[in-house]
Amino acid sequence: MTKADLVDKVTDLGDLTRRDGEVIVETLFDSVIGALKTGDKIEIRGFGSFRTRQRNARVGRNPKTGARVDVPAKRVPFFKPSKELRDLVNPKAVTEVH
Repeated sequence: MTKADLVDKVTDLGDLTRRDGEVIVETLFDSVIGALKTGDKIEIRGFGSFRTRQRNARVGRNPKTGARVDVPAKRVPFFKPSKELRDLVNPKAVTEVH
């Protein structure tokens, strides 16, 4: 699903113009990005949580030349799905009672 597909879904939910749908989706994404930039955690019940994790500096290798490359420490976004979302994506096997 692309951002345009998401805008279409939001627009189809009610009496909204395409521009209204774009504003809603952009506002949601901007809010998540802004919170992650400041180090805040975002938790959406039933969906999951977004936060940043710190990656330590390390020495990597250029796969083409094999040369050593220093990779600096950085913060990376991390998403942890809720139990409900995991269960929806991976439904449990239906067990039949004999």
